[in-house]
Amino acid sequence: MLPLSYGIPAAIALIVGGTLSCFAGYRLFRVVLAIYGFILGAMLASSMMGANNTGAMVIASIVGGLIGALVLTLAYFVGIALVGAGLGALVAHVLWQSFGTGDPPAIAVILLAVAGAIGAMLLQRYVIIVATAFGGAWTLLVGLLAMTGDRGATRAAASGDVWILYPTTAPGQRWIPIVWFVLGLVGTAVQLGITGKQKG
Repeated sequence: MLPLSYGIPAAIALIVGGTLSCFAGYRLFRVVLAIYGFILGAMLASSMMGANNTGAMVIASIVGGLIGALVLTLAYFVGIALVGAGLGALVAHVLWQSFGTGDPPAIAVILLAVAGAIGAMLLQRYVIIVATAFGGAWTLLVGLLAMTGDRGATRAAASGDVWILYPTTAPGQRWIPIVWFVLGLVGTAVQLGITGKQKG
């Protein structure tokens, strides 16, 4: 987690990246891969640093982000498979949480992630559109919550909770998954109808 003074620039980056991904993810897929690679790399690298060491955390975030962006950009087809796998894992979590049984078993997550990866390779265009629309919608929503100083988001971030990665588990805010779902559907429709149309 970045220090508080970097919160607004990070929120702006999340809003811009989320908007691009949600509404033009298919057209700008390599850019979206770079953005999410950067976010993932920065999250992983900064989580390895001590919370009191601001300089090291910022440097680790930038270096980790650049490495993550480079890896996902160069691995275009691997990136597509990873998007499908991530979508499959998300489906596993949503299904299990909707039935109120907690976290899904590892085998279910693995099977759905593999199925998602295979499906992503077979149906690249549609998987990319849906994944970028819903992933972008969530990134945009997290950025907006951070920008407005949402108390629930701030409390969760300060306590080390990881609800920010799971749209259906935001504490005490039932409207968040609904807004995320609607925004994801709008992003999907915009991409299918306008920005993600195949040329020719």
